[in-house]
Amino acid sequence: MIRHLFKLIWNKKKAHTLLIIEIWASFLVLFGLSSLIVFNVSNYNQPLGFTYENVWAIDLRNNQDTVAVTAKMQTIMQRIRSYAEVESASRMSSNYPFSASTMNNNATHDKATAMAYLFVADGDFAKTLQMPLTAGRWYTPADSIGKFRPVVINQLAKDELFGNEDPLGKVITSGDGQYKVMGVVETFKSKGEFQGDKPTIFEQLNENAPWDKTVLIRVKPGTDAVFEAKLVKDITSMAPEWGAEVTYLTDSRQNQHNLALVPVTIFLIICGFLLINVALGLFGILNVSIARRRGEIGLRRALGATESSISWHFVGEMWVLATFAVVLGLILAGQFPLMNVFDLDTGVYLKAILISVVVVYAIVTLCAVYPSRQAATVQPAVALHEE
Repeated sequence: MIRHLFKLIWNKKKAHTLLIIEIWASFLVLFGLSSLIVFNVSNYNQPLGFTYENVWAIDLRNNQDTVAVTAKMQTIMQRIRSYAEVESASRMSSNYPFSASTMNNNATHDKATAMAYLFVADGDFAKTLQMPLTAGRWYTPADSIGKFRPVVINQLAKDELFGNEDPLGKVITSGDGQYKVMGVVETFKSKGEFQGDKPTIFEQLNENAPWDKTVLIRVKPGTDAVFEAKLVKDITSMAPEWGAEVTYLTDSRQNQHNLALVPVTIFLIICGFLLINVALGLFGILNVSIARRRGEIGLRRALGATESSISWHFVGEMWVLATFAVVLGLILAGQFPLMNVFDLDTGVYLKAILISVVVVYAIVTLCAVYPSRQAATVQPAVALHEE
């Protein structure tokens, strides 16, 4: 039976070429969409590594003021920490969590190398973001006295640079400097849940430096815009020429989510149009086929074929048609894990291929069920009389 169906479709391949191409294109778009969805879902299920609720980012700009910038920055930090509404405050580089700013650099240890995200932050960074450590401790001001500047790394950086070796107390090289590892955190997905975990290094901030003027503050629950206005007013009164802009990390996180969901939405729209065209094509082909083959159907019914066998015959033809398209699609989709395209995990592609195959056959089956049932209801006497 299966061999007969394949032979039947192969003999009519020219008539079905356009539909096979449509199903093939739909499979490829489904594969791309599924890969994107599987990748994002996999990332989303990984822990973020920190908490962002009730955390604000204050972007301080000294504008044209170049006089005693460091002293003013330290005075502002003291004032921010003095508020009753502020549970913790940390000064850091401009690439705070969920921001558009990014810093990275190569890090090496012996012969191992990793391209790592770099964050410069003071000793209160982990407290402000409530980041748990899996090994060691966070650096303190006392750690700045020494030959190597202290850093904390995440687990992925530890795996790529040290493997199974204990990283605590070891020295890594990044840029022009050498750094001593003080602790390890599990994950730190600074761009949101849809970002994959990346090697990350947290470098101790030099509080006497005039740059790195972003401040993260964790405020008490219920703190509202009234305190925000008071905070900005106090900062600008202490440094009249300075500017201060407050961003809620919850809002920044939502912006990152929107950016991640845009390509998914675009793919969904494209895939939807293609699948609708394929469904219409299948309906059209089956209806025309039934109209042209009423005599054949009537003869088979007269010879004892059941309604179910007639129905499954037409469904089987559509499955064979889809199989030709899916095989062509698998040849192309299979190259992605083999060639490590886009540097994604092989499991992402394999899951995407499986999802795409299931969806294609499900749509083909749904589109074929109703017309095939219509074919099965053809009465043999009527069909043969019309013939």
